[in-house]
Amino acid sequence: MFRSILVPLDGSQLAECAVSYAEALATASGDCTVTLVSVTERVTGFRAIEEPRNPSGQRLAPEARGKLERAATKYLAGVSQRLASRGIKVETEVLFGKPAEEIALYVRHEGIDLVIMSSHGRGGPSRWAMGSVAERVLKSVEVPVMVVRAPSCHGTL
Repeated sequence: MFRSILVPLDGSQLAECAVSYAEALATASGDCTVTLVSVTERVTGFRAIEEPRNPSGQRLAPEARGKLERAATKYLAGVSQRLASRGIKVETEVLFGKPAEEIALYVRHEGIDLVIMSSHGRGGPSRWAMGSVAERVLKSVEVPVMVVRAPSCHGTL
């Protein structure tokens, strides 16, 4: 069935509703890898590096990193361990940038077969103001996208 499933996670319990679906499909598919991704905003700054030839001993080097990269990495490791303990092959990836765009790029470049993600179920003005990452991903990729309506699974985790 599927060889690779991508599950975007934002650190919320609602987003994790998609994980159980990925687990079930990966188990049914046999040799399948689930990739958990988190997207954090890119922050460009500078860091000090040692430079022996410089009289001050240091210089600033440009650096672009995710603002919450460490937290995302730790979070994904925890979710990954739960799946791995159930015999699922799992990979994790922290991406930098706008969530829908980065997810779509990853799907295209990594040959993902299926995306499973949660919708936070926003409607009205909040959906208009914030947009829907799930909707943008659905329109941006050419592979199947399973959207789990997260509010219905809240409390069953």
